Amino acid sequence: MPKRRKVWMYCPPRPKKPKVPDSVKAGVSLKAQRLIDEHLRPEHVKPPAKKPQFNYITDLFTKWYQSYFYFCATYACPHPDALSPIFEIRFARMGYQEGNTINLAYMRNNGKWNEIFFAFALDECLDAIREDPHFFP
Repeated sequence: MPKRRKVWMYCPPRPKKPKVPDSVKAGVSLKAQRLIDEHLRPEHVKPPAKKPQFNYITDLFTKWYQSYFYFCATYACPHPDALSPIFEIRFARMGYQEGNTINLAYMRNNGKWNEIFFAFALDECLDAIREDPHFFP
């Protein structure tokens, strides 16, 4: 079997992510909180059963990290042998792009983000999070 030779190749630097203006952050946060309060929380946050056996959602919230906006859920673990009584997961990610467009991704079961909507407006992204089953917590 022939030996493989190592070869140096040029790798251009990744383009920098655009900085999100504060006015955009405030508008996105406000509309996302309204979506959570009016649609997602009533649908997904239910009181626990009398003797819960499985994890259940206790709260939904959002947060910014760099140029990404995350929708998160807090779960409670009722089992006495659970590693932690609560844990948080991120189930949807909106990535800000130049020109006030947003890429929308969901968290797959293997822990990687899968972007399925590209260059959407904010209202289109929020509608997709509300209606598309990929974005359920």
